[in-house]
Amino acid sequence: MSRNMNWTRRQALLGGAGFAGAAMLPMGMPNLVWADDKAPMGTWPEGSKGDTIYVGAAVPLTGAYAVQGADELKGWQLAVEHINTSHDLMKAIAPKVDKGLLGKKVELLSADSAAKPNQAVELQQNFINQNKIVLMTGSTSSAVAVALNKFAQREKVLYVAAISGSNDTTGKDCVRYGFRQNFFGQTAAAAIGPVLLKQFGKGKKAAFMTPDYTYGHTVTKSVNDYLTANGGWEMVTNQVSPLGTQDYSQYLTNIANSGAEFLINVNWGRDAVLSTQQAKQFGLLPKMTLVIPYQIPFLAKEVGPEITEGVFAATDFWWTQEDQYPLAKQFVEAFQAKFGYRPEWGAENAYVSFAHWARMVSEAGSFYPPDVIKQYEKGETIPSLLGDVHYRPEDHQCIRPVVIVRGKAKKDMKNDEDYWEVLEVVPGEGLMQKPDEFGCQLGDYT
Repeated sequence: MSRNMNWTRRQALLGGAGFAGAAMLPMGMPNLVWADDKAPMGTWPEGSKGDTIYVGAAVPLTGAYAVQGADELKGWQLAVEHINTSHDLMKAIAPKVDKGLLGKKVELLSADSAAKPNQAVELQQNFINQNKIVLMTGSTSSAVAVALNKFAQREKVLYVAAISGSNDTTGKDCVRYGFRQNFFGQTAAAAIGPVLLKQFGKGKKAAFMTPDYTYGHTVTKSVNDYLTANGGWEMVTNQVSPLGTQDYSQYLTNIANSGAEFLINVNWGRDAVLSTQQAKQFGLLPKMTLVIPYQIPFLAKEVGPEITEGVFAATDFWWTQEDQYPLAKQFVEAFQAKFGYRPEWGAENAYVSFAHWARMVSEAGSFYPPDVIKQYEKGETIPSLLGDVHYRPEDHQCIRPVVIVRGKAKKDMKNDEDYWEVLEVVPGEGLMQKPDEFGCQLGDYT
């Protein structure tokens, strides 16, 4: 398309309204989704000129978070397939999707971030330079999410976080160009805290295991603050370990000598698996009661139901909710048919994040970043797999429920993936902090 063609936004809209869209365009010209009355920004309009738009995922496929990253990637792949084929599930969430977005096929690009912020930023920069991506995603480490938030704001390319449990992602490190669909530390604490106090009472002693970055520190603080303020619990030790730790013996020795009654493990991915297995080997479990305030996808499968039996956890989604929510059932069935296992919440979060983005683009009728952002910021009630949700305009956090689960005994499992029993679906509206409580200042559109 020539940059010099004298098409205004008004003329384009009038042409599309009066006739059948592309019939108004010169031969060989793709559907018009940009206009020359707006200055170029980020990858716009270059990234949306052709018949295909690209989205880029920097996702951990090696390292401590590789298993969870692979699950996320499958969720994005399924979402892109459903956008391009107008699948019934996608249409239920984004009704204006029509075999692509605004007349264009969506293609997903992905590369291994190894959960390293600098590597994730470098990958996204390459996607921008080479493919003019219109959307970025990826993270399992919140350090990556925060880095990509800042990068998105600088480059003026939209970013939807994948798994990110830090309060800071839509708190002090929020940006105008970043959005988060999943739950996080403060909401997990507010949801699971009352369950723990009801089940175990007040005045307990707890040892925390915390990964040494923004996710770990904010989740631990939120859980400890809740239990201390509302139940008089005491943190007797907080063992902070670096990402990718292999040997937890020094941390577990300190916990063993702390007098703790509860082991609250905030570690994530392979770190969570190893630290939990080693806690069992050290004899801390089941002597201490294990609590997982921010459930790790595949943890129960990795450590076995003998360890997770009776364990309380907060999560984003569990596949048995297909019995309660029709859209969840469609998702579980479609995912299992394509990938051969029932999805964990990494895949669910990835799918829903893309479906919501597709809705915003199709409702805005534009890939121009401020138009899409302002569509999110309308705060309209929209579908998810667990009922209706909305995005807060003040911090771009999706107000969504938190799911409380308890580990099943092996004898009670109905199949080899039936690890958790859903106890409660807690509405998000009453859980989340006020939009400005964690220091969110979104920044500019342009």
